[in-house]
Amino acid sequence: MREPIPTAIVRDGSAARALSMSTIAFAVCFAVWTIFSIIGVTIKAELGLTETQFGLLVGMPILTGSLVRMVLGIWTDRFGGRLVYTATMLAAALATFLLAFAHTYTQMLIAALGVGLAGGSFAVGVAYVSRFYAAGKQGTALGIFGVGNVGAAVTKFAAPFVLLAWGWQSVALVWAAALAGMAIVFWFTTEDDPVIRQRRISGAGQPRSFLAEFEPLRDIRVWRFALYYFFAFGAFVALALWLPRYLIGVYGFDIATAGMIGAAYSIPASIFRAYGGVLSDRIGARSVLYWTFAVSAVATAVLSLPQADYSVRGIDGPIDFHFEIGPTAFIAVAFVLGFFMSLGKAAVYKHIPVYYPGNVGAVGGLVGMIGGLGGFLLPIAFGILNDLTGIWSSCFMLLFVVVAACFAWMHLVIRRMTRPAPAPALAPAAE
Repeated sequence: MREPIPTAIVRDGSAARALSMSTIAFAVCFAVWTIFSIIGVTIKAELGLTETQFGLLVGMPILTGSLVRMVLGIWTDRFGGRLVYTATMLAAALATFLLAFAHTYTQMLIAALGVGLAGGSFAVGVAYVSRFYAAGKQGTALGIFGVGNVGAAVTKFAAPFVLLAWGWQSVALVWAAALAGMAIVFWFTTEDDPVIRQRRISGAGQPRSFLAEFEPLRDIRVWRFALYYFFAFGAFVALALWLPRYLIGVYGFDIATAGMIGAAYSIPASIFRAYGGVLSDRIGARSVLYWTFAVSAVATAVLSLPQADYSVRGIDGPIDFHFEIGPTAFIAVAFVLGFFMSLGKAAVYKHIPVYYPGNVGAVGGLVGMIGGLGGFLLPIAFGILNDLTGIWSSCFMLLFVVVAACFAWMHLVIRRMTRPAPAPALAPAAE
């Protein structure tokens, strides 16, 4: 049963402070979470890693940040976002600091697991922020919170310059200090959410057992939302991590240029998540997801086309053709893909507080976990596909398959939901 949000408490400035500080904190966490997208390129060269090993290193923080999301979401429901958010940031800051002193590939993988705690902050923020807003405004509020994804752009823009000036270890130290400082600022500028405060005032304990928090996860609809987020968020994270490597390998860009282009990709794809939340409140999350999957399918299909040389037997002899997607066209299509992914991320999370108002932490945590696992598994899959096929665009072939599955499942479910009920059979006339 959902705990009521005290209206008198929500009407003060705590909601605005919770949203603004949670968004800024999430941006810092996301910057730390994607740190390997830049320093990983240098580490790959230093240690002589294969594409698969590089993909594993880049994806390791995403694994931790994904797996802890459901637990952190439940803890937020039970103990409050202010406490859990602060503790999560401090733990991730410590791991990022220790990363600077790792020397072997194994040590870096272990440190990367700790760095990944920063990614778990998303589930904390969703459960914390949603308690300050009514259902009609949750899509907008959570969309604004999701703008914190812009932290990936901060890393791609700033980290190359720090790396080139002082080395990748300095990037880890600076990012760790920023995260620890953010944790302190967050603690002293926010307060507990209305539900936690009401429990403190009334003296009431936990409304349900820990196991009861997992009850909604038996609903297949939760897993369908999770698949949507696997693409909308997981593929976004995977591309944010993989794009610098792709641009360097395919178009020969240097790391600073590739980082800035990656930042330019991440910024609009993050900021427009807020617009996706507004659209979801206005026209419905279902319509936003239809547009997201349709346009993303077209974009990934275009980006899947590999460079190729064709020879046609003409009247006067063979006619040769060359096809490739140039850097300008690639960047343009990738930006369109990122824009619609940002809308889709907000649309998925619009559903959760509406369908599961009393279990936002558990459901939001699971959906976020599956989405985060996409960010972990996809870079590894990209590396494996590169090693097996030797085709750079194979990563977009995989993304096309994923988004096509999302579109097909959603469309079949919507058709079944909107299908008119059959008319009752008439009783046979009496003879």
